[in-house]
Amino acid sequence: MRIALLGYGKMGKVIEQIALQRGHEISAKIDVTNRTEMLTINRENTDVAIEFSSPESAYGNLKYCMEFGIPTVCGTTGWLQHKSEIERLCIENKAAFFYASNYSIGVNLFFELNKTLARLMNPYMSEYKVSSNEIHHTEKKDAPSGTAITLAEGIIEEMSGKDSWVNNQIANENEVPIWSSREGKVPGTHTIKYISDVDQIEITHIANSRQGFALGAVVAAEWLNGKEGVYSMTDLLGLR
Repeated sequence: MRIALLGYGKMGKVIEQIALQRGHEISAKIDVTNRTEMLTINRENTDVAIEFSSPESAYGNLKYCMEFGIPTVCGTTGWLQHKSEIERLCIENKAAFFYASNYSIGVNLFFELNKTLARLMNPYMSEYKVSSNEIHHTEKKDAPSGTAITLAEGIIEEMSGKDSWVNNQIANENEVPIWSSREGKVPGTHTIKYISDVDQIEITHIANSRQGFALGAVVAAEWLNGKEGVYSMTDLLGLR
């Protein structure tokens, strides 16, 4: 399979390594130093694009790919105000678009665990206060992380009385507070807490390296190749 890498930072390089190990070919490597080469990517030389760039670049990259019908796997966060437009372009141009805030298999199972716990805790929310904490490396440009937002949205989906989230501020009763920290070279740690006067329930996912994220992105590209439509890790893992 021929893969174009849109974004060639630390994550892009790990994705390249795993893709080559799995027998794929890299058709292009695009970053801020050679953005004009994006115009050379097409369906004749690329089967799937993997987009891990920056919030500033992601929208333009995705718009180009959808308009030219290039199947694309995206893991960049911080641009989601344009997500509905990208999905519309995907459908209009019979392309394929796969988005996940996190491509780790473990994290996506953690998403399901989070929703299950929220559903179980819902009858007891007069006694427990919920909060979310996330820690990432200092090079991460957006806060909260896309993973933290997905976790908060899972809680909102399952918990009556919660309809929004806030970041690094005291929350109102209807809000899920997310507390974001940027420390050292931490790949990613996410914790959900339910605290009452008498006890505390806590679930945590700790990423030990970028390898799990990169492998998941390559597996998603393999799965997406030849398809049309809008997909997520829920489809890939058969969790619908």
